[in-house]
Amino acid sequence: MTHPPAAPAPEPVAPTPWKLVILLGSLTAFGTMSIDLYLPALPEIARALHSRPGQVESTVAVFVAGMAIGQMIYGPASDRFGRRVPILAGIAIYTLASVVCALAPTIEALMAARFIQALGGCAGMVIARAAVRDHFNHTETARMLSLMQLISGMGPIVAPVLGGLIATWLGWRATFWTLLIFGLGTWLAAFFWLSESRSAETLAQARREGPFRAFAALLRQRRVVGYCLAGALNGACIFSYVAAAPLVIIDVYGMSPAMFGWMFGLNGVGLLLGGQVNRYLLRRWTPDFLLARLGLVSLAFGVLLTLATFTGIGGRGGVFALLFCTITSYGLMQGNTTAGALSVDSVRSGSTSALLGAFSFGAGAAAGTLTGMLYDGSAKPMALVMTLSLAGSIAALYALAFRRRPALP
Repeated sequence: MTHPPAAPAPEPVAPTPWKLVILLGSLTAFGTMSIDLYLPALPEIARALHSRPGQVESTVAVFVAGMAIGQMIYGPASDRFGRRVPILAGIAIYTLASVVCALAPTIEALMAARFIQALGGCAGMVIARAAVRDHFNHTETARMLSLMQLISGMGPIVAPVLGGLIATWLGWRATFWTLLIFGLGTWLAAFFWLSESRSAETLAQARREGPFRAFAALLRQRRVVGYCLAGALNGACIFSYVAAAPLVIIDVYGMSPAMFGWMFGLNGVGLLLGGQVNRYLLRRWTPDFLLARLGLVSLAFGVLLTLATFTGIGGRGGVFALLFCTITSYGLMQGNTTAGALSVDSVRSGSTSALLGAFSFGAGAAAGTLTGMLYDGSAKPMALVMTLSLAGSIAALYALAFRRRPALP
């Protein structure tokens, strides 16, 4: 088993390129905006299109599947054709599909349009990560990704509230017209502000190999696999929480739906807070140094959360406090695991970003499904799956991602 180096402090921090941060952060927000904004409209959609609740909920699953598939396409494409063209093409597809969603006459038409919408929207998510690596070194990439969380992380906080207001005042179709405006505005911003950043070395490598050879080459690099697994399992912790949160917070601990919204939003603020704390910590320490220490802290919170749910010690307040700390730790770690994966093979950063997305969706779907299968009317399954995910994340870091033992301080 290997361990991370006790690396020296990073170099002095360069001025923050806020225009690039806002643009790339908006590109990574397509997923959360497209799901969270229309969730409040699901009951109205079911009534308007004369569909069963299960059918309308499938539009969420279809969208997630499209996001997962699309990332595997756009990642290698951005290495071959550059960052600008695939992003602009993807957002254009997303925008046109939003029109079809808004006009959909049946639930089947809506499901098909949502799949195509996801295939377009995921371009921004996967290519934005690669574009960050094009511009910055390992540590600065981690800082930029943490800062971008401040933009993209507003989606889970603002989108459900905004979506509820839109659905109530203007109807469910207005939700997709809003997504159309978001897509069009982001396309214009990318067209005018996003410069091509793909390197000549990346282009030469992409011309020598196809997408499958690129993925195979990355999967043979244990550090890439280690960081991807660590980030995916860290994210699986959040998927488990999202899958179980309504049942746990409302049914198990007896909070009202209104209070659930506040609790969900508070934990969303924790995600943003974690990312910004990580950004400041990176001024003193390297990403791997922080991963080694903060990963163990996050696992400790997970273990304490599990103990609290099994023993009842601390009551509801103790569980909620530990849940907040565990979720916040995601923000502390995620930028560092992503930056680590992107730092290993700089000429395949688009394909690496695609792998990060694939690992994340796979682990997240497994964690959410397992949490649902194990649900027993308590918070125990959620806490246990979260803790096991965090333990797996730490194991992937120490067994695969880190390279050498630290020097003694």
